Amino acid sequence: MRIGELAHLTGVSARSLRYYEQQGLLAPLRAENGYRVYGELDAVRAANIKDALDAGLTLDEVRPALIKGCLDAPLRESPYCAEELRRATDRLTALDDRIAALQELRGRLAKHIDETITRRPVEGTD
Repeated sequence: MRIGELAHLTGVSARSLRYYEQQGLLAPLRAENGYRVYGELDAVRAANIKDALDAGLTLDEVRPALIKGCLDAPLRESPYCAEELRRATDRLTALDDRIAALQELRGRLAKHIDETITRRPVEGTD
């Protein structure tokens, strides 16, 4: 299938598909006219990459799963891949850490605002 067909089938833009190829995540064949020709494996991989990105992973986090063959079957229909689970768990932990840091910062800022409100404003700065 050509790039437009794959884009329509997977919901991944043609531009993204070309980028995935550039990053070594897809390897379509080339027709005699130079057009990309994608197979069923490319469709499965593209859909899996999209699902992983939609879940919050980055391409750098997806790449090792591809190398281990974890993206060669539909993710929702196959046993989970330990590499994919580890990357997702690591990403979730990092996000939880960032959220906790932001909540702590928010608390400090809210306290500052509360303390500021109780003081009298400087003349002419309303």
